[in-house]
Amino acid sequence: MTLSVASQEDEREAACYANSFRQARFKRLLAIVDDILVKQETCRILDVGGWTTYWQFLEPLWRDRPIHITMVNLTDAPTPDARFSSLTGDARDLSQLPDSSFDLVHSNSVIEHVGLWRDQVRMANEVRRLAPRYFVQTPNFWFPIEPHLRTPFIHWLPMPWRAAIVRRRACGYYPRAESYGQARDIIDDARLLDAQAMAVLFPDAVIERERVAGLTKSLMAIR
Repeated sequence: MTLSVASQEDEREAACYANSFRQARFKRLLAIVDDILVKQETCRILDVGGWTTYWQFLEPLWRDRPIHITMVNLTDAPTPDARFSSLTGDARDLSQLPDSSFDLVHSNSVIEHVGLWRDQVRMANEVRRLAPRYFVQTPNFWFPIEPHLRTPFIHWLPMPWRAAIVRRRACGYYPRAESYGQARDIIDDARLLDAQAMAVLFPDAVIERERVAGLTKSLMAIR
């Protein structure tokens, strides 16, 4: 019997979260959580751009910890139980939240999507303002496979070449672009960062590298 489309999507998403890199990355986050819980009874986490599916698929790793997760997105995120809250907001301007509102800010593969460099600076400043600790992950520009388009070397090509490629075929998470304007929207959706850029955005963080085959796949700014 064939799986339904929804079941196939669930299996793909489950496989994504079972990925050893993601599991190791999440355990690194939990090490920070555990350090916080040594000093206090609960850990308040702000997940910038996160969704409950991320936490639910990884729940076996954290369910025994007294954690409360507030997710902030441009639209409301579903909250399945009292461990979650949802806020509507822009990662670049969370002025509705006072300084140090949380114990830990987390963001996974979001900062590359917020816009131009000035927008990434604004998001980084908000992350640094809202908690004494943070854990921000982003794909590395110098890894040869672009993770959103799932195409080798495409992010290193001139813009007209990239636009031509996405107009010819579907790439990664995106359908084939039907116009040049749509192609530009696809290309501009993610602006990858390298280690130097992350160090500038997060000057009080340690920049850790997630490696595969000796190459840096992802970067993590950790304070």
